[in-house]
Amino acid sequence: MHIAPNPLPDDAETLKRLLNERDAKLADAEQHTLYLRVCIEKLELQIARLKRMQFGRSSERMMQIEQLELIVEELEASQAQTKPMSTMRAQTKATRERKPLPEHLPRETVLHAPESNCPECGSAMNRLGEDVAEMLEYVPAHWKVLRHVRPKLACRCCERIVQVAAPSRPIERGLPGPGLLAHVLVSKYADHLPLYRQSAIYARDGVELDRSTLADWVGASARLLAPLVDALGRHVLATKKLHADDTPVPVLQPGRGTTKTGRLWTYVRDDRPAADTTPPAVWFRYSPDRKGTHPAEHLQRFAGVLQADGYAGFDQLYEKGRIVEAACWAHARRKFYDLHKATGSPIAQQALRRIGDLYDIEREIRGRPPDERRFERKARAGPLLDELRQWLQSTLSTISAKSELATAIRYALTRWQALSRYVDDGRIEIDNNAAERALRDVALGRKNYLFAGSDAGGERAAAIYSLLGTAKLNGIDPEGYLRTVLARIAEHPINRIEELLPWHLEMESVAALRKAA
Repeated sequence: MHIAPNPLPDDAETLKRLLNERDAKLADAEQHTLYLRVCIEKLELQIARLKRMQFGRSSERMMQIEQLELIVEELEASQAQTKPMSTMRAQTKATRERKPLPEHLPRETVLHAPESNCPECGSAMNRLGEDVAEMLEYVPAHWKVLRHVRPKLACRCCERIVQVAAPSRPIERGLPGPGLLAHVLVSKYADHLPLYRQSAIYARDGVELDRSTLADWVGASARLLAPLVDALGRHVLATKKLHADDTPVPVLQPGRGTTKTGRLWTYVRDDRPAADTTPPAVWFRYSPDRKGTHPAEHLQRFAGVLQADGYAGFDQLYEKGRIVEAACWAHARRKFYDLHKATGSPIAQQALRRIGDLYDIEREIRGRPPDERRFERKARAGPLLDELRQWLQSTLSTISAKSELATAIRYALTRWQALSRYVDDGRIEIDNNAAERALRDVALGRKNYLFAGSDAGGERAAAIYSLLGTAKLNGIDPEGYLRTVLARIAEHPINRIEELLPWHLEMESVAALRKAA
């Protein structure tokens, strides 16, 4: 059937309007097509990068990635030169307002005043007001040398000589002050700047500090802070519920030119989600391997609930009943999540939905006392868990026993008692995310250095990570905290070392401010 085209109007103005509308639609369509091409090329670039990460680097893959990067750049440049689509124009209007600059930053006023007389008639002008615009500027860090001068005074009568004792230094007869040591430690372990990079940065300021010198300072600082780290460990273990996890660390093997895999173990005490006011803390330990004897040694003074993943090395801890296992739903969920992402499995999707219902309850009761959490969980999460277990068991009988989906289901079912233990104890969390968060700095650091220099280097890292991580958990500036500690610890009584833990120093600072006010 032939459809006759719509007749064009005879009016010239109407024709112009129709042509303009058609051109606008074509421009929008062209822009939309270009936008889709940019998205596709970006996705192909991400896929190429992921393939390179998984299967190794080769010149052919590198050339492919470089070509894709050039294509994306060209397409984005073309997209910027063309007229934006109507939808993009709407998004542009909805941009967020710029946040004001922090009030605590010092302000320096630069006055741009015109001549006081009128440029037309020469009369004196009156001030109507002013326009103020702020610009954020960076002033490079500065160095200074502290000269400790100790005059000697002599008595002519008794010929006695008097001089004030030399002030203590963080490192005996050492060059660095506490502020410099704190900066080096935070730069290395919190900001992930290896010592050789720090050495190059300091050289640009005209201060020559060899990497070996910085390494000696790090070792001396770790030895000085060791009693404080031990006190931190005692605080962490003096609880009834603990989070634990570990992560690999490459360690150089001297004389072989190769690396081995050491481990950093983290133990976290954080009961704030259960309305506990005890200060949170994290304690790191290093071991040259992943044998189960190491967590057994670390936790020999601990008794209570240990929330961890399904690592078999923890099993010997649960045998005598002194330590009770609580498993992690985040680990169980992750297996279904990976399957759903890779295959789009509807069974994995349903498992994610059911587990998500459990997390919805946790978000509502976070921060409540243990008794309230236990009551809500038994009333709401208990029935959901029973349904989830029955569904997992019935689903397992209908799928291949060798499939990845069956592996994920068996992981949950074999740990069911430990996974559901949190329902009957309001102190326990649904997952072990507290320990995983504590390991983020370590994971970020691995991307910036090749290896730890030795087992001793791993132990130093564990000590500094413990103090920095605990300061962060308590909302305290890590560098400011270390600066205060390193300025005082050399002369601080060892039997009162707990006074230098982050929360005690914070309370001391608050009390001093109130007294001054």
